[in-house]
Amino acid sequence: MNIEHLIVSEIFKNVFFTIEESKLIENKLVKINLKKGDTLLRANETVTNQYYVYNGCLRTYFIDKTGKEHTLQFAINDWWISDYTAFFSSTKSIMYIEVIQDATLYKVSKVNMEYLYSEIPQLETFFRKKMEKAFASFQKRILANLSQTATERYISFINTYPDIDKNVKNYHVASYLGITTESLSRIRKENVKK
Repeated sequence: MNIEHLIVSEIFKNVFFTIEESKLIENKLVKINLKKGDTLLRANETVTNQYYVYNGCLRTYFIDKTGKEHTLQFAINDWWISDYTAFFSSTKSIMYIEVIQDATLYKVSKVNMEYLYSEIPQLETFFRKKMEKAFASFQKRILANLSQTATERYISFINTYPDIDKNVKNYHVASYLGITTESLSRIRKENVKK
């Protein structure tokens, strides 16, 4: 078993592929290595790929009219990332994706995904289930932002991303939570006391 076959089985956990199917998938995945500070995607770009995070950490963010950054998502090991609004609707991106820890990604284009769906139907099921989970997660996050206190949102963040807090800048975390860095510092101090 070669390294690419291992990657396919790692990316698509719990999905059985024949050797031919694995080779077909391998041929459509492109490995890329990025350094901290690299920008994977900028606003107003055409989005033709989605990315599997093999290792590292990235963040998706939006810049509003006043220039303020709003972090929508962090992507860590075993997560998929893209500007999905642009990816699925064939519009220009509105998001930026920044590498915040050196990362190894595997990208696959929309065209190649459609081809793989037609050749390997269980892949479509795999991605449908991933999207269902992602949609539910985003909906929970919206409801949390509307109904939870900043402290409750921070605790939920720590539970979702248990190791990320040490490696991400405070203003990224604050941006994700929709609070100021001063509020984040206060919440952290209060939680240490408990």
